[in-house]
Amino acid sequence: MSKSAFIHARIEPEAKVAAERILNQLGLSPTEAIRLFYRQITLRQGLPFSVNIPNELTQKTLASSRLGKETEMFDSLDEMFESWER
Repeated sequence: MSKSAFIHARIEPEAKVAAERILNQLGLSPTEAIRLFYRQITLRQGLPFSVNIPNELTQKTLASSRLGKETEMFDSLDEMFESWER
């Protein structure tokens, strides 16, 4: 099949660099990743991951955490898991 269709998209430079760093570790070019993404959309007849609108509680929690309210910092995952047992 001829590969002659083009996609043009704008993205934040930081997101592009970060994503391409990961793709490089996976051995994929950006073009291959886009091709893979489109193939998965076709195979699954939709996005290959769930996309949900956060409920009201989740929205409030995210807003608070962005402001640094009601958050707790941990030095390790073990420390975080231990806090759940208290």
